[in-house]
Amino acid sequence: MSSMTGYGRGEAVGAGKQLTVELKSVNHRFLETVVRLPRQYSPLEDRIKRSVQEKVSRGRVEMHFNFKETGETKRFVKVDKDIAVAYDKALGDLAKTLGTAYTTDLYSLINLPEVVSVEDREEDLEALWSMCQEALHLALQAFLEMRGQEGARLRQDLLNRLEKIANCNKEIELRQPYVVKEYKEKLRARLAELLEEVPLDENRLANEVAVFADRVSITEELVRLASHLEQFKSSLNAKEPVGRKLDFLTQELNREINTIGSKANDLEITRVVVEVKSEIEKIREQVQNLE
Repeated sequence: MSSMTGYGRGEAVGAGKQLTVELKSVNHRFLETVVRLPRQYSPLEDRIKRSVQEKVSRGRVEMHFNFKETGETKRFVKVDKDIAVAYDKALGDLAKTLGTAYTTDLYSLINLPEVVSVEDREEDLEALWSMCQEALHLALQAFLEMRGQEGARLRQDLLNRLEKIANCNKEIELRQPYVVKEYKEKLRARLAELLEEVPLDENRLANEVAVFADRVSITEELVRLASHLEQFKSSLNAKEPVGRKLDFLTQELNREINTIGSKANDLEITRVVVEVKSEIEKIREQVQNLE
């Protein structure tokens, strides 16, 4: 189990450069990869994204690639001979037109636009990719380790909260029979007070109690709540990402406890329901962080 938040850093040296790669991620419904890479190295972007997608399934992952020159910059001088010849011919023709002597001046020609330019040598992208792989691998290792550590902490927190809800579920289950019993006693006392000397119709009383018991019955909801808790707990041991599944189960837990709260008609059960809802809300917040 992994968190969707994490950070990792890796370095590599080669091809006359030092590369530092930094990865950081935040919560996101799906996987979104953002690569911050110098424009001249953009052909490597797809390979970088694929490398991350093989290891990560959810979260917004930002990757920063910082290159630093470690040796002399390899540059070269390029002379456009065709343009130089064209300039020389044009100047000679102009001299003839003006009746002026013209002698080719090499140093004057090289100062004319686009005759001479200084350019960087073309980068060896394969050598750069090899260096990127090395730095990215180290960054991913640290990144995934941090996500795993955070995931383990979240898992233990969720287990503790599930245990609290399970205990509350048992408490509600034990309280449920007394709700009907107390209602029967209160109804009997109220009717006796109203009827005074008139004998109480036990059959009418039993029917009223039966209707009430059916209306406030939460047995099915308690069974489903316990089932969702078990599914949630077993999902925490899964090897694959389970964030979306746990999000769904959290919604189901909330649905059942809301139904219990609306049907119970008992202050003690309502108190426990409020406690459970508080725990479910905390679970919801934690699940949003899981991959």
